[in-house]
Amino acid sequence: MDATVAHHRANPLILKLRYGADLDAGDRALLADLFRADRVLEPQQDIVRAGDRATGVHLVIEGFAFRYKIVGDGQRQILGLLLPGDFCDLQSVVLGPSDHYIAALTACTVADVAQDRIDALVFRDSRLARALWWATLVDESILREWLASMGQRSADKRIAHLFCELLLRQQLVGAAGKRDCPLPLTQPMLADILGITTIHVSRVLRDLRMAGLIQLKDRRLHVPDVRRLRNFCDFDTSYLHLVREPDDQDAASPPIRARP
Repeated sequence: MDATVAHHRANPLILKLRYGADLDAGDRALLADLFRADRVLEPQQDIVRAGDRATGVHLVIEGFAFRYKIVGDGQRQILGLLLPGDFCDLQSVVLGPSDHYIAALTACTVADVAQDRIDALVFRDSRLARALWWATLVDESILREWLASMGQRSADKRIAHLFCELLLRQQLVGAAGKRDCPLPLTQPMLADILGITTIHVSRVLRDLRMAGLIQLKDRRLHVPDVRRLRNFCDFDTSYLHLVREPDDQDAASPPIRARP
């Protein structure tokens, strides 16, 4: 395979956008050039802090990051998980200072791009602008699904639904197999995401394992029967707004590994 083609395929943003936008080779080359790995962050290191005014856009290249707010007496609420190919703050230039924090969950490689370079890209190419807009709108759709899950799903279905989502989102960028994916979330983090106690998380995970729905080992999730887990929690992929779901060929794409 040509080295340039391989580089484009390995860029997680380009891999992700295949499922929501129609990009040609020139578009992919522009994105690969613009979004290159710039720096590595340690786990729990902030990428964006509440109150900071954005100077550019950050894209996760490797690893996991998360959005969170500090509420009440210092309690943390996790508002979203950012995986390879996800923007941290594409909308920040419009909204001004950030109203929440974004931090690395694992060791995390990030591409930092100055806002004027993003503007130049978007204003010159409506197709790329539409692609980036799709990525931002999908982030908002995921947040709506999380809110609906917290309000209406039982804790076991809430966790199962999150696992189905994380498996599929990582498959889109070649970071997961058909039935397994990295899962670097601790039980306290799951509690912060799902709005339940750590003890409750532990009990639900035990019940899901005993039911044969999931296996957890070495910070990885294995799903013996994906369709069964999806049926258990009524997982519907429509909120991810995918043109298509990954197939066997996509799963064989060069993987983007989650950093430990």
